[in-house]
Amino acid sequence: MGLADVLTGMMNGPRGQRQPSSGGGGGMSPIMMALLGLLAYKAFKGAGTSGGGLEDILGGLFGGKPGSMPTGTGAKPGGSLSDLFPGGLGSVLGGAAAGSVLSGGLGNIIKELQDSGHGRAAQSWVGTGANEEIAPKDLANALGSQTLNTLSKQTGLSVDDLLAGLSQHLPDLVDQLTPNGRLPTNEEAARMV
Repeated sequence: MGLADVLTGMMNGPRGQRQPSSGGGGGMSPIMMALLGLLAYKAFKGAGTSGGGLEDILGGLFGGKPGSMPTGTGAKPGGSLSDLFPGGLGSVLGGAAAGSVLSGGLGNIIKELQDSGHGRAAQSWVGTGANEEIAPKDLANALGSQTLNTLSKQTGLSVDDLLAGLSQHLPDLVDQLTPNGRLPTNEEAARMV
């Protein structure tokens, strides 16, 4: 199963119905946009990438307009990320560095959760057993207010709605991207993309 399959399966969520698009296809839900933005941002920050903060990175990934929703083309399972997200994000996650973006982002999110005292929950998402829940306030503590405020601005969701969606969907996303009970290597992650 590739990342496009995982994301296609998760397209709808709380307050995350597909956004209308002028092309007649489905768009990306705000929660999916937030999840992907979080992964990409944590990968770039963990790699020590210079040149802007979260708002700059997300603005470039999502077309540069806070609160604007990129529209998809009604992608089907097995399609590429460029089909799902024809804007900047698809090209970033679908390019040569896709494996390091995906595995680096996952690794940095898990590390932040561990550092904030939520390592057990994070490890349950990576492991092969049941996923432990994480409360929105605990996730807020782990991710930080700057990250959440910028994701809120870029997705058009309130911070409360963003945290509710992330706390519900982040465990599932991490679980599906770690099918072997461990973080994927860059090569394994590149194959997912």
